[in-house]
Amino acid sequence: MPRRSSVPRCSAGTSVPLPCRTLYRTAYVTSGQTAAARVGGTAGGIHSGMELVRVSSWRVLDDAVSEAGRCDGTEHAHSTLVFRGAARSTYSHMSGLARLDGDYAALESHLIRNFRKYAHRQVPGPTIWDWLALGQHHGLPTRLLDWTFSPLVALHFTTASWPDDDGVLLAVDCAGAHRLLPEPLRASLEAEGALVFTTELLAESAGDLARFDRLGGDEPFLAFFEPPSLDDRVINQSSVLSAFSCVTFQLEQWLEEHPGLWHGWLVPSGVKAEIRQRLDQANITERVLLPGLDGLADWLRRYYSPGGVATGDGGGASMTAGERRHRHEGPMAT
Repeated sequence: MPRRSSVPRCSAGTSVPLPCRTLYRTAYVTSGQTAAARVGGTAGGIHSGMELVRVSSWRVLDDAVSEAGRCDGTEHAHSTLVFRGAARSTYSHMSGLARLDGDYAALESHLIRNFRKYAHRQVPGPTIWDWLALGQHHGLPTRLLDWTFSPLVALHFTTASWPDDDGVLLAVDCAGAHRLLPEPLRASLEAEGALVFTTELLAESAGDLARFDRLGGDEPFLAFFEPPSLDDRVINQSSVLSAFSCVTFQLEQWLEEHPGLWHGWLVPSGVKAEIRQRLDQANITERVLLPGLDGLADWLRRYYSPGGVATGDGGGASMTAGERRHRHEGPMAT
C-alpha cells in the first residue's frame, strides 16, 4: 500500500513549503551482488523513507538499470521506466515554478498567459500542453519536470559536472504511475494502447489546467507526456515531461508515498569518471544532446577539463535557460 506522508495534501492556492535540499539513505551494491545497503534521511523529514542504491561501477549500474526495466510486471515489450539525472545528491527535484517561492501557485496562470501573448509567433500546437512544453523547453517556470526514456541521457546529467559530489539517477515506472490516474485519463490512455500521453491525447480529457487539477481532487496524480518535437534537442534527448494535478505537490512527496513505483541509484563521486568515459565513448555528449553552438561549447569546456568532468556549473548540467539559474545543483532539464 502507498505510504502516507505527513505533508499536507493538495490545497488550491496554497503553496506547500518543501525542504530545499534532499538527502537519501543509501544501499551498497558491488559486482556480483543483487542486494544493497540503502541510503536515506532528509532535511525537513518528509523523505525519510526514500532509498537509493549506491553503485560501485559502470557495470553494476548498467546491470541494475537493466534488471529494474525487466521487473515492472507489465505486458509491455519495452521498459516502462523514465529517467531523471542530477549531478548532486542534495538536489531537490522541485518544479521550476515552485522555485519561485512565495505563493507561486497563484503565478502559474499569469506566467502562461503572458508567455502565450509574447510568444505568439512560436505557436507550438493547439493545446495548453503544447504551450507548457514550449515554455519548459525555454526556461519558463512551470509545474513540469523533465525526464527521458534513455538512462544514458539521464546519466549524462548525473556525471557531466560536480566531479567531487555524489550524483543521482532516478527511474519511475510510468505505467505503474498511470494505473493510479483518474478514470477518464486512464481510459483514454488504454484506448490508445499508449504508455504515455501526447499533448493532444492529454487535452482530450484535460483541455486546461483547471480541469486537469479537478480530476485529481484531494489526491494528486502524476501524468507523463511526450512533448512535441520542438527541435533536435527534444528528439535527441528522447524527452518526456511530467505534471502533477496539484501545482504545489512535488516529486519527493510522490516518491515517498509510492515506494514500489520508482528506483534510485546513488552514483558516488569516485564512479562518475568511469561512467562519464563510457558515455563519451557512446557519443552521449553535450554536442549531441544540445545541438548548436551552446552544446558544442559546453562539450569542449568539459572535454578539456581535468578528468573530462567539468567543475562547478559547467559541462551541460542543465539544458534550459531557466534551469541554468540552478545549475549549481546539477539538475536535468530539456
